[in-house]
Amino acid sequence: MEQTVAPTRMSAGTWGLLALLGMIWGGSFFFARVAVAHVPPATLVLLRVGIAALALHIYVAGRFGIYATLRARWREFLLLGLLNNAVPHMLIFLGQTQIGAGLASILNATTPIFTVLIANRMTTDEKLSPEKIAGCLIGLVGTAVLIGPRALAPFTGDGGPPLWAVILPVLAAVSYGFAATYGKRFRGTAPPVIAAGQLTASTLLMLPVSLSLDSPWQLALPPLPAMLAVLALALLSTAYGYILFFRIMAAAGATNTSLVTLLVPPSAIVAGMLFLGERLTPLGIVGMALVLLGLVVLDGRAFARFRAR
Repeated sequence: MEQTVAPTRMSAGTWGLLALLGMIWGGSFFFARVAVAHVPPATLVLLRVGIAALALHIYVAGRFGIYATLRARWREFLLLGLLNNAVPHMLIFLGQTQIGAGLASILNATTPIFTVLIANRMTTDEKLSPEKIAGCLIGLVGTAVLIGPRALAPFTGDGGPPLWAVILPVLAAVSYGFAATYGKRFRGTAPPVIAAGQLTASTLLMLPVSLSLDSPWQLALPPLPAMLAVLALALLSTAYGYILFFRIMAAAGATNTSLVTLLVPPSAIVAGMLFLGERLTPLGIVGMALVLLGLVVLDGRAFARFRAR
């Protein structure tokens, strides 16, 4: 699983793709919150990955040697689909039956910390450094500030959600950390092929789970907003999102790619300002500034230039 060569600095174009992915995945927490009120978690995961897999197979249309790659590497795709889709999506959706999109996104923002620790252990090219540790911690504090005192409600007895619902997205972040590190072995494979492969695998994994837990043929038809939320989750947040994800990973490595989870909470807040008339509080401004500072510290280029002077 060790890798020996990987870029450690991101270009302006890669930062742009990372910001776009942060916006897309920021919306996914909102879509999930709408959908999970009407669709059980296991079936929602199945619909998300299944529709996305179908869309990507139509998009790829046999190009990039996809079928030969799937036949040759199906075991690897199964493990990637388990770590990057089936397990974390299920955990997050279960948690979101009790917690809101904002709290779920801040808990998911622990992913870079777990990715740094896992990559340090399992690779040779992404070892721990003071910049990586400091950047992740600063960014995580920023996401906590963005959510504010609501993030502490489960621990203060103020009528917050149950503790298990808070823990599940953190466990999902651990799974994402393993997936980001394991996914490096697919470097050189076309991003649409990686995305289609893992989503096909996770669809096969989730089908028996959904059938056994939810008996989806007995479920009532969800209302139109929930159906639209499912489609947005599948096509925008998943099919297109994972193409971007693996493109960024090929260019910037697992740790840098995991920074997208730090961009998700501020992206959700900005979307609320633009489309829901929400206002950004002074505390929110401080939180977004801390997130940006964390990204700058973890990237390291600004401090390298400062030291060079």
